[in-house]
Amino acid sequence: MKHHFITIEGNIGAGKTTLAHLLARHFNARLILEQFADNPFLPKFYENPAQYAFPLELFFMAERYKQLKELVHTGDLFQSVTISDYLFTKCLLFAKVNLPDQEFLLYQKLFDIIHSQMVKPDILIYLHAPVSKLQSNIRKRNRSYEQAIPDEYLFNIQETYTHYIRQHNIKTIFVDVSNADFLSNDAHLKVILDALEKDFDEGQHYFTLP
Repeated sequence: MKHHFITIEGNIGAGKTTLAHLLARHFNARLILEQFADNPFLPKFYENPAQYAFPLELFFMAERYKQLKELVHTGDLFQSVTISDYLFTKCLLFAKVNLPDQEFLLYQKLFDIIHSQMVKPDILIYLHAPVSKLQSNIRKRNRSYEQAIPDEYLFNIQETYTHYIRQHNIKTIFVDVSNADFLSNDAHLKVILDALEKDFDEGQHYFTLP
């Protein structure tokens, strides 16, 4: 493998965790999955974003830091590849959408202190899907607190991600997953596996699924 730390990102409902499981199985990789259920503020946030956004984002940042610090900085003799279904910078991107300006500035100061200690991924796989596809996936996985997420919120998250990736020139496999079925269609997974074998320069490299 050319890449030892692979991160998968995308909007809510893009299919990050499904792909992470498949790649981890293929490469016999160590798998880091975000633990949404552990955040007690998440259901409350969707009911009352203004009140619960700040504790929600602080909790997520603390948990992501703890998880990545423990798993990425601990060597494993039998698993040379690590795959994560989130980028630590996700903390800042969601906070930018969810927090008012003054709270975001405070959050950003804390993020900058922590982010400097984190290992950066060798490559990012970004899964891009239209909001209609995201909503369909959200309905299928049927988490009760997600069922009323507005289209506008998903669009804002999407715009924040794509702007960040382009602005920072991150080495990214950018995949249109509008028709993705990684579980049932081997050709879709093969696009990702073949892309991971290539030598990429910095920046975005675009792929579509057959």
